[in-house]
Amino acid sequence: MPKSKKKNLPALAVALVLALASSASVCAQQQTLFLRQPALSANQIAFVYGGDIWLADRSGDNPHRLTSHPAEEFNPRFSPDGQWVAFSADYENNVDVYVVSVNGGTPRRLTWHPQPDVVNGWTPDGKRILFTSPREMRNGRSAQLWEISTAGGYPVKVMAAVAAEGRWSSDRSRLAYRPYWAAYAGASGWRLHRGGTTPAIWIIDADGRNVEKVPHPRANETNPLWVGSEVYFLSDRDNVAVNIFGYDTVSKAITQRTHETQWDIKSADAFGDTLIYEAGGRLKTLDARTNTVTEIRVHINPDAPQLRPALKNAADTIQHIEFSPTGKRALLTARGDIFTVPVKDGSTRNLTATSGVRESDALWSPQGDKIAYVSDAGGVHKLIVTDQTGIGEKRPFDLGEPSYYYDLLGWTADGKRIVYEDNHFHLYFVDLGTGRRALVDTLVRRGQRTISLSPDSRWLAYTHTGANYFDQLFLYDFDSGKSTAVTDPLVAASWPAFSRDGRFLYFAASTNSGPSQFGLDMTTQERPLRNAVYVAVLAADGKSPLLPKAGDEGKDEDTDKNKSAADDKSGKNDKSNAKDAADEPVTVRIDLNGLTERIAALPIAERFYTNLDVADDGSLYFIERRQPGVTVDPPDSERSAVDELKRFDFAKKEVSLVKDQVSSYLLSHDGKHLLIRGAKSALFTADVGEKIEPKALNVGDVKALVDPRQEWQQIFDDAWRMEKEFFYAENLHGIDWQAVHDRYATLLPYVITREDLNVLLVDMIAELQVGHNRARGGDVHKETPVKVGLLGADVRVENGRYRIAKIYTGEHWNPFLAAPLAAPGIGVSAGDYILA
Repeated sequence: MPKSKKKNLPALAVALVLALASSASVCAQQQTLFLRQPALSANQIAFVYGGDIWLADRSGDNPHRLTSHPAEEFNPRFSPDGQWVAFSADYENNVDVYVVSVNGGTPRRLTWHPQPDVVNGWTPDGKRILFTSPREMRNGRSAQLWEISTAGGYPVKVMAAVAAEGRWSSDRSRLAYRPYWAAYAGASGWRLHRGGTTPAIWIIDADGRNVEKVPHPRANETNPLWVGSEVYFLSDRDNVAVNIFGYDTVSKAITQRTHETQWDIKSADAFGDTLIYEAGGRLKTLDARTNTVTEIRVHINPDAPQLRPALKNAADTIQHIEFSPTGKRALLTARGDIFTVPVKDGSTRNLTATSGVRESDALWSPQGDKIAYVSDAGGVHKLIVTDQTGIGEKRPFDLGEPSYYYDLLGWTADGKRIVYEDNHFHLYFVDLGTGRRALVDTLVRRGQRTISLSPDSRWLAYTHTGANYFDQLFLYDFDSGKSTAVTDPLVAASWPAFSRDGRFLYFAASTNSGPSQFGLDMTTQERPLRNAVYVAVLAADGKSPLLPKAGDEGKDEDTDKNKSAADDKSGKNDKSNAKDAADEPVTVRIDLNGLTERIAALPIAERFYTNLDVADDGSLYFIERRQPGVTVDPPDSERSAVDELKRFDFAKKEVSLVKDQVSSYLLSHDGKHLLIRGAKSALFTADVGEKIEPKALNVGDVKALVDPRQEWQQIFDDAWRMEKEFFYAENLHGIDWQAVHDRYATLLPYVITREDLNVLLVDMIAELQVGHNRARGGDVHKETPVKVGLLGADVRVENGRYRIAKIYTGEHWNPFLAAPLAAPGIGVSAGDYILA
């Protein structure tokens, strides 16, 4: 046996060597994609990956990270001698110019202005860095070229002309530049855009006397580079993809240098006769002499902190809120999970806890035993009904044809039906006993549909947006499957609310909404929208809740079901009466004939009202919304919670303020409790009543354990699906959208930051070739800002001192635009020197 073992050792060693060699060969062949913004020097390449700047040999070997700050670093550019890298970074929430040695070290900050300073390149002598900045532009979509010395100091403006980017020729005699921005930028990708803004490349002499315009079709041309006497630039003029073109400044000929077809070239740089560029996340070089393209294969496997599974705060991402039937718990949809949060007793529960699945639009059953929500597991939306604890069977229900189902609107009081809608404006309900689905309505125009379900579960009140953009109120009978109009089509009705005894239907309606319906017409801006609040008496022999008391002997009118709790000094109805009423089944009788003639207006001022609902004490709650144009608040003011929660008391026939600084609210199914969303999205609970005592709802434990890889896959697929289902053109501009998904999905495994995921989404969406189609947000790194003060003046360095060139007055009639040096009594004038 020992002899046999000894003979096997060399074979094992050889096998191990071969295995290691094979592994090394595989590693050598591996390639990391999604490398961006490459730069080139005599010996090295630089590029951006995961928001950091990396260096490697020109062959792609020996890659190593040059910067490691969690904030984004971008636009690396080598100095002419290749010893320094200039770049821009968003440190301290401010984009500035930095420089760092190729040997590493701490980057040195060179600019300090609060406007973004974006690196373009270097001066040929390597002493100054060229960058763009809008620091002296009055138009927010413009910039100018500046230079900053590597030794620091005050930047110098290159020229007064507007410029989006530029590069100096090797002798600094000419500047190739792009005079204005492309239409697409940042969160919106406008691939092959042919609209109003299609930038060109111009060439200007250093003295600014002569301008040469590169012949320019209606195309997008960016990223000018000098290679000898030629100006190379990126252009989509071939109507296929963005490629590199060369303009010979001597012969005036333009030549296409690359022929990418699937991927746009996103950025390029040059050194000598060689260009480096990025397409489809791959780095390639172009030899300008031979027109030969060579791919650079780079393999890196970096530490990626954003990929670490972690417990994330989901309270900042709450998208949908509901209330349990008796107000003991809040039901929250946040970060794609479903949570219940106790008002008083118990702990916060994550009922779904799925990183790779998005659950949304959760509802609590009126009986309190079930939860329903929409799940996109498997790439198809389904309705899920499960126990309110989240434990046990999860019953799936088909929602219909493949589409985007995004709103569960209500659950009938008997727990048998759920009403929902999709992105194609269809209103449905599903029978939870049989699984049968039925179409109730389809909007003619996009609008905000509002509904109310009768307390006996037979009737659905809903709004329908018609061809004239007005919302009309309808009643749908679940028994007969028929809808009946309640309001005139020339009246804009909204926010129906059944009374809890089933005798009345309240709603808001406007007769002056026409001029405010067309949002793209500037004449609609800041026009007030007035709603009145109405009540429809449902039974033919019913009585208006506004009738005066007769005051006859023998009648106890104070026990009427519509009596307000405000009559009781305690602010609450008699508990025994409330219990008896709750035990009695409600039957809603609606006589459709003559219903429109049984509508009366409540004695409430005409203003803009939304979110009508009826409390257990019979009082009517609603929100009075602030009208656009009535106020201009300071920049840091609260934006969402600026409205007021109101209450109408039928006994007093008066409106009272319940709470200000409200954005939305909910009543529990029993009508006894309020859930209010207030300033800074804070949540409060309170018992209904003329006076309330709001108590903060603790959402500190609304957290989700997130695996970023799984979540990013879901976000990627969901963004693709949203475009497929919501895009205005059903044929998606003739694009094979599935092929686009599959092509961009090959880059997803190489995404290691949320910021890069947004870049990938923007690029994918850009394939649809339409503007204002955006992707942004998420768990991007947020720096703590360090504010930089400004004097409201243009400053120049003269005679070794700072001198004021211009003072901005700040428009004295604008209360929120400060002009420090223009304040009366300061005594500073243009031409003065700042000595200290």
